Amino acid sequence: QAGPEYRRWLEMRRASRPEPVQDEGPAVLLRREGNTLRLTLNRASRRNAMSVEMRDALIAALRQVDADTRQLHIDALGKCFSTGGDLGEFGSAPDPATAHLVRGLALPGRELAACASRAEVRVHGACIGSGIEFPAFAGRITASADAWFQLPELEFGLIPGAGGCVSIPRRIGRQRTALMVLSARRIDAPTALKWGLVDAIDH
Repeated sequence: QAGPEYRRWLEMRRASRPEPVQDEGPAVLLRREGNTLRLTLNRASRRNAMSVEMRDALIAALRQVDADTRQLHIDALGKCFSTGGDLGEFGSAPDPATAHLVRGLALPGRELAACASRAEVRVHGACIGSGIEFPAFAGRITASADAWFQLPELEFGLIPGAGGCVSIPRRIGRQRTALMVLSARRIDAPTALKWGLVDAIDH
């Protein structure tokens, strides 16, 4: 985050502001249905971007889940699962060291990894950056036929910082992860299934 590429990208977006939240209720809905805990991303108006609000809500919800023994199902409302980090919040940390410390301590993927064996994520539409880095920690991912996946962080002078350097190579290997990172190429659902990034496609 101290590199020239990231600084240039920030300067181009300096006037941007986060879009207002238009969704009722908390950022993450948690409900119990029999032997299943259902966790739903609830910021459709913001394309379920991984804002500070969303990140903190996920961590709080997953810590509740960790104390439970039920199966966990995660999905999202709206047109897509998540477009990743909230670009309007980029550059808001006081310095790169603080930003790195916060990301290391407040990481929803770590909480999901702790209950991965009983966790399934259902993704749809755009799954960008942390929108796939986070789900990749789950034991099982089901994708809609229209789902697509992308790791665009390198274009900002960054690397996947939401755990994707661990979660995604575990699923598809280092070479294919490097291809996604270096090319920022979009991967469609059939390719993701072939590679093992997702475990099934629902129709």
